[in-house]
This record gives sequence, structure tokens and C-alpha cells, in this order.
Amino acid sequence: MQQIEFDNQSYLIDGKPIYLISGEFHYFRVPKCDWKHRMELFKAAGGNCLATYIPWLVHETEEGNIVFGGTDEDGTRDLEGFLQAAQECGLYVIARPGPYQYSELKYGGLPSWLCENYPEIGAMKLDGSRINHASVSYLHPLFLEKVVRWFAVVCPILAKFTVTSGGPIAFTQFDNELMGFHLWFYGPDYNPVTMGFGREDGRYPLFLRNRYGSIDHLNEAYGTDFADFASALPTELTDDARPELIRRRKDYFDFYYASVAEFAVLLCREMRAHGIDTPFVHNSANPNMNAFFKEMAEELGGDFLLGSDHYYNLGQHWDQNNPTPQYAIKVFYSNEMLRLMGYPPSIFELPSGSCSDWPPILPEDSLACYMTNLALGMKGHNYYIFTGGPNPPGAGLTTDLYDFGAPIGTNNEIRPLYYVQKEYNDFVLHNEWLVRAERAGDFRIAIDFEHARSDKYWKAAGDFSYTNDQAWEFTLKGVMTTAFCASLSPVMIDLDLEDWVADITTPLFVAASLSMGADNQRRLVDFVKSGGKLIIAPVLPEYDEALRPCRILADFLGAKPAIRHQLPVTRATVCGVVNVSKERIFHQDVPHGAEQLGVEEFTGLPLSWSKRFGEGEAIWLGMEWWHSMREQELLLEALLQRLGLRRLVQSSTPQVWTSLRTDGARSMLFLMNLHSSPVTVESKVSKADGSWLSLGERTLAAMKVETIELAHDVVFGTGM
Repeated sequence: MQQIEFDNQSYLIDGKPIYLISGEFHYFRVPKCDWKHRMELFKAAGGNCLATYIPWLVHETEEGNIVFGGTDEDGTRDLEGFLQAAQECGLYVIARPGPYQYSELKYGGLPSWLCENYPEIGAMKLDGSRINHASVSYLHPLFLEKVVRWFAVVCPILAKFTVTSGGPIAFTQFDNELMGFHLWFYGPDYNPVTMGFGREDGRYPLFLRNRYGSIDHLNEAYGTDFADFASALPTELTDDARPELIRRRKDYFDFYYASVAEFAVLLCREMRAHGIDTPFVHNSANPNMNAFFKEMAEELGGDFLLGSDHYYNLGQHWDQNNPTPQYAIKVFYSNEMLRLMGYPPSIFELPSGSCSDWPPILPEDSLACYMTNLALGMKGHNYYIFTGGPNPPGAGLTTDLYDFGAPIGTNNEIRPLYYVQKEYNDFVLHNEWLVRAERAGDFRIAIDFEHARSDKYWKAAGDFSYTNDQAWEFTLKGVMTTAFCASLSPVMIDLDLEDWVADITTPLFVAASLSMGADNQRRLVDFVKSGGKLIIAPVLPEYDEALRPCRILADFLGAKPAIRHQLPVTRATVCGVVNVSKERIFHQDVPHGAEQLGVEEFTGLPLSWSKRFGEGEAIWLGMEWWHSMREQELLLEALLQRLGLRRLVQSSTPQVWTSLRTDGARSMLFLMNLHSSPVTVESKVSKADGSWLSLGERTLAAMKVETIELAHDVVFGTGM
């Protein structure tokens, strides 16, 4: 078998693009006698890879006695036998040796003796209590000692079966859903031994020293009088929004993310030392956590691939039972974030059943989920799970039977979900050109990764009229949702990068808070100076990322600070669109040389203006909204049209969302009806010569994604 490689667009084998179709298959749950039969079923459905956890708690039930081998008849510990079977079936493997597994296993797959006998390794709250008994402090020296011993046994086994050694293992995953057991139940880890509180050579004091240089600079930033860095302890996560406390909390989260990256580096180094030469992968637990892995991606470099998990229903605590438009928004920004980080968007846990029997995962819903992920950029996936079976005795947290409603049942029964996955896999393999296709866009939405993770440390607005968290929510629930309902075609750019600044072909929308990094402000200035077209709302940044005064962009535009309207009743009219529904509204004096575009009707105060800079133009819009009304669609389109929007797609109804994907030679339009009733839609696409190609009228069934492949001569001249 040849090694699977990847670039920022797709997976490749010997330079040929491929779509990764993986299925989660736990050797420790599926009886050994059924391994090959179920593998062949997966391969017959189009699969080319399997993924499996290698649970520490199964192989080391007693400390010091790590057991691998095929002596047990059911194959619970026969890892080598499983890998050999996968190779004989011609299937690649993603090996997941932990140390964490989760997978509804006791202690997340860590051995009971580890969590029960060594409480000092636990992840801690700030008051010194444990977060819970399954949460460990990743860099605690005792925990690392135990992990190193576990890896010393499991990793040499895996090394014998990597692709370069003639085996099936193409990727190795370190840990699983890092930070999940901390942030889901409390917050970051404050274990004092791990973090080095009170020690000049401790991790956290050294981080602060590196960031501030001198204790005087730190005290100035925090409003404190610490004698030295060893004395500078983190503070509680409260709603207090004083800048000095926000800085202090942000610093700890930045440190925490860096410490998790350090843990990842140590795990990878340990695996390399034992001969594992595959690329490494890891899965973000959900789209909301993708931004937490920026430090890790930077530390691990090009030999690492981050993916995400995209569940829509794992029980009654989920917002929806099926893939809704709100789910599609999460899929879109998650895939875009992964793309911007340099990866082919990969979903390492794509719903294939559920750990809860109710609400059910239905075949039609699953197909809509898969097609939505594909429409919005997915380039490879791992069905979680493809097949299950009995938990090892005493290991399971849900029931003793880990069935998951999977495509292949525990008694080898073939369920309807199997045929849905075969249908989807066949579609992908028949249209394999899609793995190199990109989303065609007619405008861009900026993402500030700091906004996407600021809700963890910035809990309330305080004296700030608009916060990072509010700007991120506006991006998703306002601009992005409105764009899809208006059948616009947004793509995302990363404000932290330089690669978008020179591209002035399409307008850029920035949902800004009062805080934006100085470099990002400079990039926006350079963009407009170069002839770019910018919309920024609902405020202009007044501070940098550390909440120090910074008005680079506002000074360039000649703008004064925006003031939030406090009137109980307001009406907003902008660009001729009357009474636009909004969440918050701001007004600002029109800068010298700018043209007023909108007012609050009762007071006449200006809430939008435009200013030109040569060929460039910047529009300030003093409004935030969560999409609810058609006027919001009209407003967004009017502003973009002023800036030269050239639409790529038109849809007659906001109920059907679209995604146009093209590789430059072939193109496909995805029509998504993620609603519970059929919808009739008429759609058309823009041709390179500016004319429209009508695609006619069609009725989409409920929970249905349809595709239209366009003629080869339909090439789009913008947003490519």
C-alpha cells in the first residue's frame, strides 16, 4: 500500500487526488470472527480506510501488566490480528492509541487504576479541586511517565504496521478531542504542579516572563503589584469586564492552549522515537473548538492534519434532531477554518448512528448531513461508527452493548444506514474531481480566530459597547446566515494571514468588535488602499488584541468612536432598505469626505457611511443583527452591490441554500433543503460573459440535498 499524503486541498496517493472514506471499527468491540466479513462490507460500500481506538484501559487493566495478543477468542486485545486483517482486505487504518479515547468508555479510556490511584495527576479547578475523575492534567510529570510507558509498548506494535513497513496504518492520531474533558465540565486546567504556579521556572511564570519581559510591564497590564512572575497567579473566570482582568484571563487561555500544543508535541515525539513515521492527525471535538488548535497547528507544522467532529444529534441535549440550516452554518465555518489553517477539510467523526437510541439517527437525515458537509467543503471523513458490539466487561459507560445504531449491527445485520452510506460513497467516487474543487465565492467574510475563542475568557461586555464574542456571534447568526438565505456565495478569509490582502476581486465583510490586532487593522488599511472594497460593522476597533488603545483603521478612515443607541425604539434605514430588523444599533458622525448611507429614522442620527480611497472603498454599517427578516437580505445585497458584487447564484427562496463548487473545468451546484417540508425552487448561475444560465424549477423533498452538474463551458470569471 502507498502512503496517503495531503495538501491544503485534498488527500493524494502517488500524486493522484483521492477522497478519504474511513469508518470507525473497534477491534475490541467486534468479535474477531466477524472482522473480515464486516471489513468486506465496508469496502463494498466504497470505503478505503478504517479507524480504531486502542484503549489503554482494555490493555492495562492492572498497572504494569500491558497485554496485547490473540489469546482471547473474541479478539478484544488482538491489535496485530486486526491490523493484519485490514491489510488483507486492502483497507488503510487510522490508529488512535490515545492516551485518551472517550468513545463512551470509563474514564475516557484511561485505566481505572490511573485515575483512582493517582489523584494528583487530575486536571484542577482554580480552587484546587479536581474537575472530575476522568480529567487529567496533560503535562503532569507523573501522568507523562505513565503515558511514556504505555507508548513504549503500543507504539512499536503500530510501527510494524505503518505503510512504509508494508502495513496499512496511514495516519496516527494522538489523544482524542483534546481539551474536551476540561472545557466541557469547567474550564482550563489549573493543576499547580503542571502549570508551575509559584515557581520562577514554572510553565506559567515562564510564559508570562516571555510575554511581558518585566514584572513592571505585567503589573501595568494587570493593575496589580506582584513582586515577581512566580507570584502572578491566574484569576477566576468571572463576568468582570475590566480590561486588566480580561487581559489576565486571556493570557491564561493563551498559555493553556500553548500547553496543550506542548503536550501534542511530546506525544508525537514519543511516537516518532518508537518508529511511527506516519503523518499525525487530531480531531477537534466540534466546530466551536477548531480555533483552540491554532498553537498546535503552528507547533507541529506540515506533518500534522487537524480535522473536526460534526455531529448534529447525540441525544436530547442537542439543539436539533436532524441537520438544520443552523447545523449547516457550523459545517461551513468549520470546514472554512480547517481550509484556512492549511488542511483538506476532514471530519474525523461524521455521524454514523448515535450513542443514544433516541432521538434516532434516520437514514434520510444522515444522507442530508453527508451531502451538506460535501457541499460546504468536506474532502474526507470517518464515519463514527461503522460497526460496533459488546463493550469489554466493565468498560462501557452507556450500556454493555455499543451498538450506536451503526450501519452494521452487532449481529451482522445490514441496516438502511449502510445503503445510504453506499449511495453517498458512490456519489463521491463517481465525482472524484470534487476533491480538488473549491467553493466559488462572490464575496468574502473575515474570520478573526481570536473572536472565535474569546467567549472562554470574555464573559461580559462591561464598559465595552461591543465585544469579540458578540462580533463572532454576529458573523455566524447574522452575516453568514443572511448570506445563505440571500443565495449569496461567501467564502472566508483569515485576518491573521497576508494571502488575501492583494485580492481585490470581491468585497470583504468584517464583523468587528472594539478589539482587533494591530497587524489585522493594518491589513485592512492596505486592502482598501490597494483598491479593495470593505464593509465593516457594527463598530470600528479602538483597541488591539491586548486591549491597548489602537485606532490604526479608525484613524485611516477618519472616524470617531461609534456610540450605541440607547433608545427603546429605533428604526434603521440603509441604502433605501427601510426598517431593517437588528439586535444592536450604533451611530457615528460621518467622516470628512464620506457619503452618508443610512440613518436611525426617529433621530436622524447617521448609522452608515461610505468613503472612497482611489479605487478602494470602505463602508461602515452601525448595525448588528441575527438573521430573521428579508430586509436583512436586501440590505446585505444592496451594500455588496454598491461595492461591485457580481452574484454567482440566484435562488428563488431562502429555504434552499446553495453552494457552487468548481475545479476550473467542471462545476456543480448543490441545492440544500434542510427543512421538514418539500420546497420548490428556481435557480440560475452566472456565466463568465455576465449572462445567466437558468437551471429551471425543481421541487426538493424534505431533508434533501440535490446536485446539478454544469456544462464544461460554464466558467465563472470572479471569486475563483
